Amino acid sequence: MLSEADLESANLFKTNFTLTDLRRANLKSANLEKAKLVRASLVGASAEKANFAQVEAHRANFAGISAKGASFVNAELQRADFSQARLTDANFEKAELGRATFHGAKLKGTRFSRANLSRADFSGAYIEGAIALDGSILFLTRIEGVDLSAATGLQQAQVDQTCGDAATKLPPGLAVPARWPCEFD
Repeated sequence: MLSEADLESANLFKTNFTLTDLRRANLKSANLEKAKLVRASLVGASAEKANFAQVEAHRANFAGISAKGASFVNAELQRADFSQARLTDANFEKAELGRATFHGAKLKGTRFSRANLSRADFSGAYIEGAIALDGSILFLTRIEGVDLSAATGLQQAQVDQTCGDAATKLPPGLAVPARWPCEFD
């Protein structure tokens, strides 16, 4: 139980935090590279400029986390919950985010380059400005009502695999598919 713990700038490399309560913890500039966060709760934590590179965090709860400038490069984040998270300038390059949830998350300058976002849910996410989606896998990714008009690197083949609706906004040059794959799910 480490809720509200002050771990600012701590070196937590390869630490096993499986099932650990880190709610509202101060993880600013902490190094959690290769840490194990399976089913851990980081709800409301402060993690600005924290290093989560290569963490194993299946089903971890990052709801409400403030992670401005944090790195999640090559992280295993399947079914992770990033609802209401503040992810300005966060880096998710090459991360595994299958079935991750981003309801109400604030994304600005966030990088998802070459990330696997299969079946991730961005419905209700607030995207301000550009986010990078070059080379990302968007198989059945939920983007209903999401404004992706400033997204960079997004290709038509990626859009054709997503689940959007009439309120989804795409970058110039990309078209709404003739039929969104999930419209009857």
